[in-house]
Amino acid sequence: MVIHKKIVILGAGPTGLAAGYELSRSKNQVVIIERNKKVGGLSRTEECNGNFFDIGGHRFLTKEKRVLDLWKNILKDDFLERPRLSRIYYNKKFFNYPLKIKNVLKNLGLLNSFLVIFSFLKAKIKKQKEDNFEAWVTNRFGKRLFKIFFKSYTEKLWGIGTKELSSDWARQRIQGLSLFKAIKDALFRKGKEKTLIKKFYYPKYGSGQMYEKMAEKIKENQGEILLNSYVQKINYQDNKIKNIVIKNKGETREISGDNFISTLPINKLILKLSPQPPKEIIKAAQALKFRSFIIVTLTIDKKDLFPDNWIYIHDRNLKTIRIQNFNNWSPDLVKDKNKTVLGVEYVCWENDDFWNKSNKELINLAKEELGAINITKKASQKLGSSWLEEIKAGKVIKAKDAYPVYTPKFKDDLKVILDYLENFKNLQTVGRSGAFCYNNMDDSILSGLNSAHNII
Repeated sequence: MVIHKKIVILGAGPTGLAAGYELSRSKNQVVIIERNKKVGGLSRTEECNGNFFDIGGHRFLTKEKRVLDLWKNILKDDFLERPRLSRIYYNKKFFNYPLKIKNVLKNLGLLNSFLVIFSFLKAKIKKQKEDNFEAWVTNRFGKRLFKIFFKSYTEKLWGIGTKELSSDWARQRIQGLSLFKAIKDALFRKGKEKTLIKKFYYPKYGSGQMYEKMAEKIKENQGEILLNSYVQKINYQDNKIKNIVIKNKGETREISGDNFISTLPINKLILKLSPQPPKEIIKAAQALKFRSFIIVTLTIDKKDLFPDNWIYIHDRNLKTIRIQNFNNWSPDLVKDKNKTVLGVEYVCWENDDFWNKSNKELINLAKEELGAINITKKASQKLGSSWLEEIKAGKVIKAKDAYPVYTPKFKDDLKVILDYLENFKNLQTVGRSGAFCYNNMDDSILSGLNSAHNII
């Protein structure tokens, strides 16, 4: 006999929606609580003057058949296969990815290229203890290439020095790469780049289309999604979550359930528990930090400004970390094919001076930084010397708790919290923020599916 349950899910991002979709298909009663006015979390799609853009760029890539089948079943023909082009901007030059040896030699110059190889060989002879990000990368690329391609970008992204960042992030995000492998592939793998490097899947109308459609299916299965709802308190008794207290449309509401799945930032989950957890748990939660994200979207009255989907900005004099060209993600994101929609991305701490800049200040900064990048030389040919004046619209989106920061002690603090949360018999904390794991979107989907199956 199948016993149907009531499951309360905190967060309508990819993880929460994947869990809700799977549970609702099994005839369980699902209630999803989301603080934003739209579903999708950091993978939602926003709109400006009829044009669509993501909160950053979100490729749909996976080796998990379950995840790929889910995506394809949800969107059908609106799940497109798109060409990928991304480059690195460093020292006023563009570096291809995957690396092409002629491009690297030309951009670095013969002397600098020789010094890079020498630095790499030196690192191989005298390896460092890999107890931080800088040491891990230096052992694989050498000190010189570390400074060129990793140091400034990483410090902008994380807001701390590379020696203050755990090597776990490098293991997780750039595992398997080395200078030797890059050069070998550039020399001997001509025309053999992996398909995943050259192409990716993407929804016709932005990544948020996937999650809006998933939300529709949850509602068709009698699930409930409460938007604009803020979790105020999580009440528990006898090692079980009893109910969630939320504020929705100015009213306080109490929601009970049999099981609870949280995708909230794990540090904030701890601080919402009532009664309050022990002091050492609170201390560990307060030690975990997240970086926040800002995207400034600009609409320009010209098309075909540059061919990339996105460009990484490795320039310490610029605050932006990446520039998105949404026209090249899907042609249907931009309604007027004679316009270009760019996303200029920034990372900061919540409530620091940068976060508190006005939208006007951020839009002006994004314009200035676009003007400082060589990417605009071709744009200037199309737009004229006053091309920045051709920017007709701008929109700013700020997102808290975007990137979990892997400090050297984060695993110790996280273990304290996870050990404590294991005491709760009907609570799972999953997803990027819920597990404090800088994972990819397919990992988040998979964790949502797995959390659902733990209940089913």
